[in-house]
Amino acid sequence: MIVCWTEDSDWDSKSLLNFIFKIPEPTSREFQRGRVALHLSWAAMSGTVDKTAGPTSRSAGQGSSQIEHSADAPSRETESKHVSIARACEESNIDSLIRLATSEGGLLNDELRRKAWPLLIGSEAGMAEKPGVNLSAWKELPPHRDEDQVQLDVNRAFVYYPNGESEREIEDRKSSLSDVIVQVLREHPMLCYFQGYHDIVQVLLLVLGDQLVPSAVARISLLRIRDYMLPSLSPSLRHLQFIPILLGSADPELGRRLSRTQPFFALAATLTLYAHDIQEYSDIARLYDFILSHEPVVAIYMFTAIVMSRREELLEIPIDEPEMLHFTLSKLPQPLDLESLISKTMQLFNTHPPEKLPNLIWWRIPSNSVLKTSRNLKEKQSVKKGEELFARQAAQLRREELQQRASKMMWKYRRPATSITLTVLAGVMSFWLTRNGYDRTLWAYLVRLSGAFRFRR
Repeated sequence: MIVCWTEDSDWDSKSLLNFIFKIPEPTSREFQRGRVALHLSWAAMSGTVDKTAGPTSRSAGQGSSQIEHSADAPSRETESKHVSIARACEESNIDSLIRLATSEGGLLNDELRRKAWPLLIGSEAGMAEKPGVNLSAWKELPPHRDEDQVQLDVNRAFVYYPNGESEREIEDRKSSLSDVIVQVLREHPMLCYFQGYHDIVQVLLLVLGDQLVPSAVARISLLRIRDYMLPSLSPSLRHLQFIPILLGSADPELGRRLSRTQPFFALAATLTLYAHDIQEYSDIARLYDFILSHEPVVAIYMFTAIVMSRREELLEIPIDEPEMLHFTLSKLPQPLDLESLISKTMQLFNTHPPEKLPNLIWWRIPSNSVLKTSRNLKEKQSVKKGEELFARQAAQLRREELQQRASKMMWKYRRPATSITLTVLAGVMSFWLTRNGYDRTLWAYLVRLSGAFRFRR
């Protein structure tokens, strides 16, 4: 079953996301791991998965915050890059961090990410350690309307990573994940939770740890993925319209082949910043180095680059089978060549910047969208600013919904409305003629006209 969204679709946000993610009811971790093991075994037999994975462990003093991977002895180039990243963090040099996060290997390890990501996000790394800060104050706030769904999703977290942990350790991680999400939602109750949000927070929690993650999640929610947390999914779907425009500009032949397929296939990946689809921790951490170091629209360019990397495969699918195209595009290729993909994404972005795309696609994006308000990483916006922008977007969405309802109502009753309008106009004209004394003149003219017709007969 393939569903393509259009402007006239009646799907609400909950139904739409339920269809996209197709998430089952919570199951035991043993069952989930068994399902994942079966999937990985099949993938390994087909040669689509890199079976080399380093061991994971908790680091003392970090609680549930850290996953470390064993590696070979670092090369001189890696050591030099390590020093450069550390220096850029000490100096809060955003330009250097962007360059280093984009280059091959990204930010290298979680120890450096814990220093670099807060700077890229714009949060205060030491805020949680300041004296006098009540870290449990959020528990006294009113419950958020979406907390039940949060718990359902948290129960399905930490399936693919981390590895080698006991059931008790995983439950502790789930408890931390739930606390972070609920804290952010209670402190910013205007935010609307969506299924897949927990995938993003899970990655941030594993890298940043319990102390640093609440501030980072709040800032990302309001300043990086705000369009996805509005009362309607329409802004998110509007983002996807960049994909066919980009394809048409960068690869016209492929763009024409996919023109009959709505970009609905990209929603699950882009909505979760790819955390829902990538199963290797090292890969998603590396990818977030890149995503967090660039403006939000780059995530859309990345999906377009993924589509273009599958050009031969997609062109082999018959043009009269859009369902097969949709199915193929909704699954990311495994494994992803991240370094090549990042390079192609930046090349696509530099060659076809959003402002120069055809069909005025960039100028149709509202000015309060994160695509336009979060372009400059060196411009540190406050969480309060994010809340103000959220309120403006929500108000604009309400106006758009009212206009759409009015348009549909007018179209539905267009024939009765036409009759009523003509009747009203006739009444107004009659009243005006009578009031100004023209009714007698008009009747006299009509009588003479009628007599003339009788004379001719």
